[in-house]
Amino acid sequence: MTYVIQGLCPDRFAPLFAMGDAELAAINARRVTATADRGFPCRISLEDAKAGEALILLHHTSHDVATPYRSAYAIYVRQGVDAAQYRDATPPLFEGRPLALRAFGADGMLHAARLAQAGEADAAIRDLFADAAISYIDAHNAAHGCFAARIERDAA
Repeated sequence: MTYVIQGLCPDRFAPLFAMGDAELAAINARRVTATADRGFPCRISLEDAKAGEALILLHHTSHDVATPYRSAYAIYVRQGVDAAQYRDATPPLFEGRPLALRAFGADGMLHAARLAQAGEADAAIRDLFADAAISYIDAHNAAHGCFAARIERDAA
């Protein structure tokens, strides 16, 4: 059993970078500059922006399902980066962060959850996917609660 972690598609966020600050504010988004090399995790590249890099902070619906588990929160995205893909490996975004792993069935209902401390994500993901009822896992940064990435079974 293998898994894939894919960054969000940059195309859906590209128009945001052409907007002015007032336009962004009208949709509850903000242009920000990373003030450190850690703490500004891009959900497209699945790595932290470096100090001085520009990002957009926006509200994002990560679990868009017609169940009580629909979920949305703030995320950062950067311009000019490709969507990362990791197969049977965790991205830099997971390193050093405790993660809340929420495992869902195909119906969008929560089947299991696990807290993975720094360095434990791979083992926890594999353990959750040992249950055939789990279709995908959403990883969230445990402290801030924001969506980190979707983890899917690798069909390849």
